[in-house]
Amino acid sequence: MPSGKKTVAGHSLAALQTRQDDLGVLIERTADGEDTALAALYDATCAMVNGLALRILGDRSVAEEVTADVYLQVWRQAARYDAGRGAPLTWLLTLTRSRAIDQLRAGAGRRASAAPMRAALHVASEAPGPEEHSTVRQRRRVVRRALTRLPSDQRRALELAYFEGLSHSEIAATLGEPLGTVKTRVRLGMIRLRDSLGAAGKDLL
Repeated sequence: MPSGKKTVAGHSLAALQTRQDDLGVLIERTADGEDTALAALYDATCAMVNGLALRILGDRSVAEEVTADVYLQVWRQAARYDAGRGAPLTWLLTLTRSRAIDQLRAGAGRRASAAPMRAALHVASEAPGPEEHSTVRQRRRVVRRALTRLPSDQRRALELAYFEGLSHSEIAATLGEPLGTVKTRVRLGMIRLRDSLGAAGKDLL
C-alpha cells in the first residue's frame, strides 16, 4: 500500500525541505565569515552549479571558472540572501545562470573584436620581451603574497597544483588525503585567492 507520503523525484517533500533548510543555515554561517560553511555549501551544491554552467556554456573549463566565480560571489554576498525571495538552491542556480550568460556574451564579444586583429597580425617572435618578463615576475610576487593569507591546507594544495604542476590525483597521493578533499581545497583556495587579489585577480589567475 502507498505510504501516503508525498514525493518529488523519489525524495520526500520533508527531506527536500530539510535539505533546503540546511543550505540556508550554511549560507547564514558563510555570511558570518565561516569558510568551513562555504566549504560544506560547495560540497553539497557544486555538482548542480557546475552542471548548469556546463549546459549553458558547453565548455568544461569555462564552466569550472564560472562555478568558482559563483562561490566567490556567495562568499562576498551571502548576507544579501533573502530566504523570503526563494530557496537557497534557487538562489545559487540563479547566480550561476546569470554568470554563465554574462560569460557567453563576453566570449562572443572577445571573438568578434579579435577576428579582424588576427587577420592583420604579422608573425612575431615568440620569445618574451623584457616588459613581459617584468610583468610575469610582478604577478608571481602578488600571487605569492596572497597565498600566504590562505589556510595552510588550501595553500599547500594550490602550490602543488599550480607551482609543481601536479594533478588532483597526484596531490591526493602526495598529501595522503581523499581526492574529494583535495578538489574542495583547491576550489576554496582559488575562491579565497581571487577574493584576496580583488579586481586584479582575474588578470592574474
